[in-house]
This record gives sequence, structure tokens and C-alpha cells, in this order.
Amino acid sequence: KAAGTITMGVRDASPPLSYSLGTSYVGYHVELCEQMLAKLRPGVAVKQMVVTSQNRVPLLQNGTVDIECGSTTNNAARQQQAAFANTTYITEARFAVRASSGITSVEQLRGKTIVTTTGTTLVQRLRKLEQDRDFGITIVLAKDHAESFLLLETGRADAFAMDDNTLAGNTAHSCGLQDRGQATGHRADRHHDPQG
Repeated sequence: KAAGTITMGVRDASPPLSYSLGTSYVGYHVELCEQMLAKLRPGVAVKQMVVTSQNRVPLLQNGTVDIECGSTTNNAARQQQAAFANTTYITEARFAVRASSGITSVEQLRGKTIVTTTGTTLVQRLRKLEQDRDFGITIVLAKDHAESFLLLETGRADAFAMDDNTLAGNTAHSCGLQDRGQATGHRADRHHDPQG
């Protein structure tokens, strides 16, 4: 209020909730935040700032951003660090694999390389999967969802573990490249939750 602007944290590659579309940021959570802020602070300018899974909570805590409108899991640990609005969606964790991989079950990921994004709840879940099942997996952490998907896309990871809606959004974007002659052949498989 004192600054006369609101800084809204947005994400580059968390479709359908928050993602870049050219030079602007769009998505379900971006729209919800814009509508809410317009009602709470009518006429106050809203400035968008890109945040990542790793820095979103620290930037909120230190006041760099006033609100984060992305894909952040509301859990007990994070409630100690930030306040959350009402839950707007519930998702499941899944794996995306290359269509050409032949992987159709979680068991086939034994000994494989799995990527996920730094600062997400999937990091702990994959470590627990490895510990509980002794899967022999290699866990690779990428800086954001776009980089995680790129590691899958280029064959440097066998699977990308993330929320199903984020996987579907990244897969749809990747498949959209087919129109420009850059077919990728990925699919978001319906595997079990990475924890179980």
C-alpha cells in the first residue's frame, strides 16, 4: 500500500497455473490473483516478477514480492513460512516419459535417471521412493520446470516427476512444436504417485 504497487510473483513454466506467453504471464492462478488484487486494491498497479520453485518463499518473506501466483503446494511445513489462500485445485504427482522409451510402469524406472525441479515437494518424495524401495534411481534437480522438461526431451533424463497438470501443460507445449517441424514424441503417462 505504501509503495503504491503490488508485486506479483509469477512462474515461467507452470502451466496451466502460471506461465509465460510471449512477453506476458498468464494462467489460472495469475488470473485469480489479478481479479482478487483488483478487488482488494482497486487502481493499484500490479507488477509481475518471475520467481522459481527455489526462491518463491524467500522472496515473499523478504517483501520482494507481495503475493506468489504459481504452483505452490500448501502443506504444513510451508504454512510455517507463508500464508495461503483457499485451495483452488488438487493434483497428483506423476511421471512423464518419452513415448519412445517403452516405459509403462513405475517399476520400469528402476536404475533410471529421474528429473524434478529444485524446491518442489517432489524432491523429498523421490528421495523417499529411493529410500523405501531401493530403486537405484539417479535424481537430477533442475532449476525450473522448463529445464526439467528439457532434460527429459533431450534424453538426459528418463522421466520427469511433477504435478500432473504441470506435466500436461509442458507436454502440450512441447507437442505444439510439431507445427514447426519439431516433433518431440512425449507423453505424460498415468503412472502411480512417485511415493507409492
